[in-house]
Amino acid sequence: MDQERLKELIQGGESAKTEFKESLSLSESIGKTISSFSNASGGYIVIGVNDSGTIKGVDLGKNTLEKLANRIKQHTDPKIYPSISIVKVDGKDIVIIEVNESQEKPVFYRNRAYKRGGKSTHKLNSSEIRNLAKNSGKKSYWDEQICEEATLDDIDEEKVKWYMSRRKDVRGNSKPSGMPINNLLCNIGAVKKIDGDFKPTNAGVLFFAEKPQRFIHQSRLRAARFSGRKVTRDFTDRNDYEGAVWEIVEGIERFFRNNIKTFGFRTELDFKRIDKNEYPIIALRECVINALIHRDYNKPADTRVMIFDDRIEIINPGSFPEGVSPKNPKHVPVNPVLSQLMYDVGLVEKYGTGIYMIREKCEEHGMPEPEYEIDPIETKVIFKSPGKAVLLSELEEHTEINQRMREGLKYALREGSISNKEYRKINEVSHDTANNELTKLFELDLLDRVGEGRATRYKPKI
Repeated sequence: MDQERLKELIQGGESAKTEFKESLSLSESIGKTISSFSNASGGYIVIGVNDSGTIKGVDLGKNTLEKLANRIKQHTDPKIYPSISIVKVDGKDIVIIEVNESQEKPVFYRNRAYKRGGKSTHKLNSSEIRNLAKNSGKKSYWDEQICEEATLDDIDEEKVKWYMSRRKDVRGNSKPSGMPINNLLCNIGAVKKIDGDFKPTNAGVLFFAEKPQRFIHQSRLRAARFSGRKVTRDFTDRNDYEGAVWEIVEGIERFFRNNIKTFGFRTELDFKRIDKNEYPIIALRECVINALIHRDYNKPADTRVMIFDDRIEIINPGSFPEGVSPKNPKHVPVNPVLSQLMYDVGLVEKYGTGIYMIREKCEEHGMPEPEYEIDPIETKVIFKSPGKAVLLSELEEHTEINQRMREGLKYALREGSISNKEYRKINEVSHDTANNELTKLFELDLLDRVGEGRATRYKPKI
């Protein structure tokens, strides 16, 4: 967790997923909170901050964190191995314990199990323990879990109306006549009925809440356009996109259009200017959608888009599901309710086809398919800029240009220029054929001629 994210967590105050502890000496209270987070949907214990959110800091001695981790492991059953880190804020050390939901429940601390109720931790009774044990081992998806702090009042009715209208237009699926809106939201996984009350799920908050980031801080998307090829403190444009998932998709599409190059050229073929984006927008958009709906929302990091002079990187927390890879894409949704909602409104066309579509659009655009860097922490998708070569696919319709001439253009665009000798080598043609075809490209205003005799070279004009 970085300093900026920690400050946001502290400013948000204590909640169902955040607990402040002023001192490491509160080991019993820390242990009970770990049990409660493990039995729910996880959370953060921030040590060195008092109940009012004032940063106090902690004194760290030799092996302090190691002793803390061993104490937690020793007194929890099943054993819990939380992620423990240190972040310095205003010159003071803050310890963050990140606790994930346990797949084996209930989790006991010193032979007692605890649950989270709002900002408080409570001991589970015997009936609650039996219910947890009964359901333990069942697959629990993050997006279908209750968002503890949200209420039905946080659901934006206008967004629900938009969803209904879009679903009817795109999928031909309208709300059954007379069905109460709360029942509809239950049917689509946006809310759950608990003890007679309707409670929004995480998917419902991400899709329908007026301000989802109030409850799910890491659901924003950070975008930046850097000048050059490296991450620096200087950028030419940046924006943090918040709102519902589908609103974020609309916003980042505008960001792409404003921050990637548009190539254009004219030829004597029809004197019409041809414009084309540096990258296929539809492929970038699809990649962002994948990042938002398949990311691991248990991790605190934001989804990020970084645009450089030579590439675009789209990064989301989490890895591919087991058995799934870019070479072997399958429909194994990390957040199935959210995926279904995005499908309902047409932002996902067919399950499991996103990666294939991205490849196809990149190929049509005259650029290589993206590269994937995958580890347990995050997934990075890298689109390499094709430069001016992006224009070549537009020339396919012109019969005056044969395949050899296209190969010559590709070479000139890649290397900066081409000679008669190089043209002969890549196309295996005679000197006269190479000369005639290079001259044709020059006459079509696609290549410029520089030098004379054997020193003549042809440089791209597109």
